[in-house]
Amino acid sequence: MVYGLIGLKTHCKTALVVRREGSAIRRYCHIGTGNYNPKTARLYEDVGLLTSAPEIGADLTDLFNSLTGYSRKVSYRNLLVAPQGIRAGIVERIDREIAAHRAGQEARIRLKMNALVDEQVIDALYRASRAGVPIEVVVRGICALRPGVPEYSGSITVRSILGRFLEHSRIIHFNAIDEFWIGSADMMHRNLDRRVEVLARVTDPKLTAQLDDMFTSALDSHTRCWELQPDGQWLASPADGEEVRDHQVEMMKRHRSQT
Repeated sequence: MVYGLIGLKTHCKTALVVRREGSAIRRYCHIGTGNYNPKTARLYEDVGLLTSAPEIGADLTDLFNSLTGYSRKVSYRNLLVAPQGIRAGIVERIDREIAAHRAGQEARIRLKMNALVDEQVIDALYRASRAGVPIEVVVRGICALRPGVPEYSGSITVRSILGRFLEHSRIIHFNAIDEFWIGSADMMHRNLDRRVEVLARVTDPKLTAQLDDMFTSALDSHTRCWELQPDGQWLASPADGEEVRDHQVEMMKRHRSQT
């Protein structure tokens, strides 16, 4: 039993199983957004990636070696890891979306998380909005970003979804560079500076299609939600009398139809 690094809370949700299969060593990896807890697993909405991809296995091996003190690894090939790498990695990708938009590509940023208060990330999103990049945020809790302010954040929308389950997954999509990321980190100082957090890129087309479907449902104009206004108020949406859909119920129906 190892409790991690002194001065940092280990908040990432990762598991690594190493097996000898014949003459080869194979690594099975899980990276998720939710706790390994049987109670919250029934109450929280989360997603996870289960993979035997060698590149993810190599990165998780390096991460666990770092957590146990066997190495001082701070850079990874296929993961973003806090406290060293997540903020810089997210800001870099926001800037790449800006560059893609200016080059005429179809740029778009979608984020789903529990909290958005980190100034550097927010400043980067404002910078992207001023460049004309559409940005859609689904946030359950505190949000320091102010959407819809002309000439500053006019292309940004923010909404919060309430339902049967506590919205807990963290998902980020960069459209122009075609990257989906999931993981444990919210955009907060405590997560990015004082915790060990992990974001993993999802590349399998079937899985990215599911993540895209989640965003499409959550951002649908008929989905029951609260929308953040430029003056900081939250207003219920859709308006009375309009068609209303429950995002969580809709997602459960879709997944049941696929099983």
